[in-house]
Amino acid sequence: MIRQSNSGAPFRRQDSRSGNRAGARPPIHNRGGRNFNQVRPPVFGVVGGTEETGNPNALRIIPIGGCEEVGRNMTVYEYGQDIVILDMGLQFPEEDMPGIDYIIPNIKYLQGKEKRIRAIAFSHGHLDHIGAAPILLEKLGYPPIIAMPLTLALIKHRMEDYQKGSSKKLKTISVSSMDQRIALGSITMGFFQVEHSIMDSMGTIIETPAGSAIHPGDWTMERDVDGNTHVRYEQLANLAKPTVLMLESLGATNEKRHGTYNEMYANLHRVISQAPGRVIVATFSSQVERVKWIIQAASELGKKVALDGYSMKMNIEIAKKLGYIQVPKGVMIETETISDFPEDKVVVICTGAQGEDRAVLSRITSGEHRSIKLSKKDTIIFSSSIIPGNERSIQRLKDNIYRQSDHVVHGDLMDVHISGHATRRDIVEMLNQVKPTYFMPVYANHYFLKEARSLAIANGMPEEKIIVPDNGTVIELDHNGIRVLPKKVITDYVFVDGLGISDTQHVVLRDRQVLAEDGMIVVIATVDSKRGTLLQNPDIISRGFVFLKDNKELIEDIRHKVKKMVIESNPSSWADTNQIRNDIRDKIGQYIYTKTEKRPMVLPVVIEV
Repeated sequence: MIRQSNSGAPFRRQDSRSGNRAGARPPIHNRGGRNFNQVRPPVFGVVGGTEETGNPNALRIIPIGGCEEVGRNMTVYEYGQDIVILDMGLQFPEEDMPGIDYIIPNIKYLQGKEKRIRAIAFSHGHLDHIGAAPILLEKLGYPPIIAMPLTLALIKHRMEDYQKGSSKKLKTISVSSMDQRIALGSITMGFFQVEHSIMDSMGTIIETPAGSAIHPGDWTMERDVDGNTHVRYEQLANLAKPTVLMLESLGATNEKRHGTYNEMYANLHRVISQAPGRVIVATFSSQVERVKWIIQAASELGKKVALDGYSMKMNIEIAKKLGYIQVPKGVMIETETISDFPEDKVVVICTGAQGEDRAVLSRITSGEHRSIKLSKKDTIIFSSSIIPGNERSIQRLKDNIYRQSDHVVHGDLMDVHISGHATRRDIVEMLNQVKPTYFMPVYANHYFLKEARSLAIANGMPEEKIIVPDNGTVIELDHNGIRVLPKKVITDYVFVDGLGISDTQHVVLRDRQVLAEDGMIVVIATVDSKRGTLLQNPDIISRGFVFLKDNKELIEDIRHKVKKMVIESNPSSWADTNQIRNDIRDKIGQYIYTKTEKRPMVLPVVIEV
């Protein structure tokens, strides 16, 4: 049963003007190389209490994803017979995952518990928090979803992209006030304002008789020139104890101060106003507030604005429909009409600042864009941070742009972007304001979580009151303490590959990695099935292993080896084509390794005649 209450206090829409990952590709970090079945470290020791089998009267917290990587964010809260979920994010593949579109949370723990799921809340609209929703909501039978208006609209649009008409199956609860409270069985959900790089971000409070969990999702603390914050969180210290504060900790190593928005917008205004030609601003598509400001600034300077990039256009159109953006009449133009206007009167806002191959900025730089060709007078602004893992692609993109334009502006030169993630100072200030009973750093790589732990200890948080979870760790909170159960839930990767969704895709990935590293060699043997003899010389095909014309001696040695295997073998066994394949695969593979120290995939093809 779901019940809502609202104090009726006016709701002030959040202007989240900071920014980091969004748009096409949320950030991803190295997850430990190619060992997809890696052994996880042992669970942490019991803290306060001795339960090992679980306490039905405790609040159970289970991070399904997001605690060993950046992305795939999902947390399960369970109290009694009620389950509430926060976020259903995706994670984009890395270079050692060829062919994989993205990775989603593993929901095996929830199988058989679908009827106990009271609702799913979404903290904000970035893909690493909503990207898996179309797939997982369907698998869970479409439980109610809770989010702010822009987030709900982005989820609906993503569902329609995934499957036409699926958004009509949603049961939605729109959060219109931070004072709103929703009863979800024996769990009550509350909300609080947070600042992040996308509008309509919100923090959540899970209240139960056993204790409360506070989770801001992704967050930062916007500050003025004097370092004062715009939003404070002392009210969260008044929640009934015990409380556990679950903090996204990507900024746990960041000692730098945030730039201010006044500084950033002043810099952008100066660059746009003084540009000798066109201005191309590359930023994340979720930076709705920034796009809104650039459109307004361009209008005041008498310039036209063109948006380019599917996600950019879609996000701004949704924001316009919700009333978050009002575009001055006559300012917007289509990219196809850019050449109709003087070059110094055009501003293009596009995606692709992370160097993605087919994104708009990459196509402009490579000369593949239909309407925009770079010139020396163009000014290119990188109004975005560098997502870890994208350094090389961004550097290549910058080099290519610098070859074509004399005016390139990015964060190394001046503040033209503000991060949407908290710094070390912010983490300490949040802990001081909220005063939680326990602290749990989440939503980041393990080393970020450990750095947040060390930071909290250095600032007075007792070590025994901090838990650093892995994905699948089961944490219980009640009035006797907080503890980690000895057994984890399954959180193996679930890969989305074309139309396929599978948690066994790592088998296919290993084959793809072999092909990517050492290539393949095909050995075709035509065999007389009755006599067990070869009818012609074996054919050898190499792809990605060696160039045949430059390695004739090796290829002839392999061909001779196959012929010798046939001659010396027992004809009766060669009548079994499976035996033929196995012998070729094993013996030829070993022979190739002794000659080349490479391990290409050996594919034997046996044709029976």
